[in-house]
Amino acid sequence: MPSDSLARPYKNSVSDHKSKPHSAARSLSISVVCYNSGEEQLRALIASLLASLRVFQSSTPLSLVTISLVDNSEDHNVKLDLFATHAEDLDSLGVELKLLQGQGNVGYGSAHNLVIRKSDADYHLILNPDVVLREDCLRIGIAYLEINTDIAMASPYAENALGQKQYLCKRYPSIFTFLVRGFAPSALRRIFRQRLALFEMHDLSESTPTDDVTIASGCFMLCRTDKLNAIHGFDENYFLYFEDFDLSLRLAGVGKIAYVPEMKIRHSGGNSANKGWQHIKMFARSGVRFFNTHGWRFFKQQ
Repeated sequence: MPSDSLARPYKNSVSDHKSKPHSAARSLSISVVCYNSGEEQLRALIASLLASLRVFQSSTPLSLVTISLVDNSEDHNVKLDLFATHAEDLDSLGVELKLLQGQGNVGYGSAHNLVIRKSDADYHLILNPDVVLREDCLRIGIAYLEINTDIAMASPYAENALGQKQYLCKRYPSIFTFLVRGFAPSALRRIFRQRLALFEMHDLSESTPTDDVTIASGCFMLCRTDKLNAIHGFDENYFLYFEDFDLSLRLAGVGKIAYVPEMKIRHSGGNSANKGWQHIKMFARSGVRFFNTHGWRFFKQQ
């Protein structure tokens, strides 16, 4: 895709979904990987998931919903009794809440794979614990996938905790872009703001879904389970960072990746460059693996 081109809008808007009949009740599995996640953060996530499921189920019941919390922390700090106040909602919505522990800190992608590889649901949602869904998020996202059967994954509109827009969709990166984005002083970032905006796909429409996305953030990936299994889920050679970039590019080989702006979330995650040297080292190690696999670009931007 030329660097100055606008991503083309997809043929069907999410708002069309009411006119499209669902052939059968669908099933959904959800995996959330936790590592020393705070109790309030997890409660907020589960509450938002249940609220979004309630909106969806009120119009189009799902045959089965499973939420799996994969606890990678060494001290097993996630306890199911944290969600005792949601027991009635879980039961009324037919949601099964599972807790997976004991595998150790196997990494982000490997932990999600523990759930993905056992799922036979129609759709699978890969989710971060620092995400809160808007109530109509799942209704809009699943309706979009039901209509547009060539889409393998849908990515949402996101804001941070301060209400500032986050750009979850990306074009294929260059080394220079990563260095400027993560480590350059603000004055230098301003000089290259157009380049950074191009990488972060600022040109995407905020009103129309687009199926021309190259890479989507792993904080929220609504996928067709059969497509995930067709590529064997995440590449477990990535412990942390770039596993979502790699997954996106491999998923694009079996379907399209869409940005669905009506599907909205709040995401509190931050930049790896602000998380200390250990995270920077992991980021660099995973980055080398990614570029070795998919091709190096030192300056040229897609």
